[in-house]
Amino acid sequence: MTEIRLKDSSRAHILIRAANWVGDAVMTTPVVRAVRSNFPRARITVLAKPWVVPVYQNNPHVDHVMVYENQGRHKMGLGTLRLAKDMRFQRFDLAILMQNAFEAALLAFLARIPERLGYNTDARAMLLNRCIKMDPALKKGHLIDYYLGILSSAGLDIAGRELELYPDPRDREWVHRFLDEQALSGPGRPVLGINPGATGGTAKRWFPERYAQLASGLAARHQTRVIIFGGPADRELGDEICAMAQGACINMAGRTSLSKAFALIGALNLFVTNDSGLMHVAAALNVNQVAVIGSTDHIATAPANKNSVMVRQAVPCSPCLKKQCPTDHQCMDKITVDMVMAACNSFLEKEGFNG
Repeated sequence: MTEIRLKDSSRAHILIRAANWVGDAVMTTPVVRAVRSNFPRARITVLAKPWVVPVYQNNPHVDHVMVYENQGRHKMGLGTLRLAKDMRFQRFDLAILMQNAFEAALLAFLARIPERLGYNTDARAMLLNRCIKMDPALKKGHLIDYYLGILSSAGLDIAGRELELYPDPRDREWVHRFLDEQALSGPGRPVLGINPGATGGTAKRWFPERYAQLASGLAARHQTRVIIFGGPADRELGDEICAMAQGACINMAGRTSLSKAFALIGALNLFVTNDSGLMHVAAALNVNQVAVIGSTDHIATAPANKNSVMVRQAVPCSPCLKKQCPTDHQCMDKITVDMVMAACNSFLEKEGFNG
């Protein structure tokens, strides 16, 4: 049986196990909205690892975010049992598992949650009593539909495919101050950002020197500077691009919290990015963006907003989904600065920024 028996009521308590990566977590936000639509009176809790918590904070469809302290209280081993106990204390009626790992199903089982819903991947069928058989067709489409398929296969209604993200108002205030302090705000000048990094290896990354050339060209044309985004691991990459761009950039990689990065992306007129979690953040915030796509699946992880353009060159070995390119990285090498610049100019001209 896969159909959910739980009925909507103020006493119903639903757990949604979040995906473990920022981009994937953002792509599950239509699931969160659909769960609320199906259970408007229920209490909805999201269980998330610390680095994806900001995705769900301020979401009006979520009542509580429970932090999976994987490096502390819930560290693997005895911490797993401790987390199961913490979950059991919450008396959940239904667990909806966005994460496909065996551990996610085991935790829901150990927490004695009466209905446990998820795909039958990773030998989890014996732990899930609302088990969805994986349809191979879902693997050929977008990840948004892959996640929504969990609900529709269990007889629940879908409430659209649009992504949602709700930056903290305090972070929006910080953004206004930051843009003023850096002299980036003003009439006739666009606020521009680039994201040259990407988790999971270098194969997804367009070349730093080309990002530097792009940033220099945009900054010169629009008499501004370009903000570099990324996490702490991208700070050195940002410094390298700043040096090559000779004053055209401000390196904010690793210098903001994730929630502040969300708010800052939301203030942009244009975002240029590799396939990354922040690409999906920009899509959720409906920001104009140019996505440079090489080794990844441009169907499964395409930015979901209409005002996004993917710049890619079809080559025989793409998508390879590898962390590092074993040959000549031609999927990225064939993407020129002029190609990306043309896509940027098209967006900016439509917004009235002609330089």
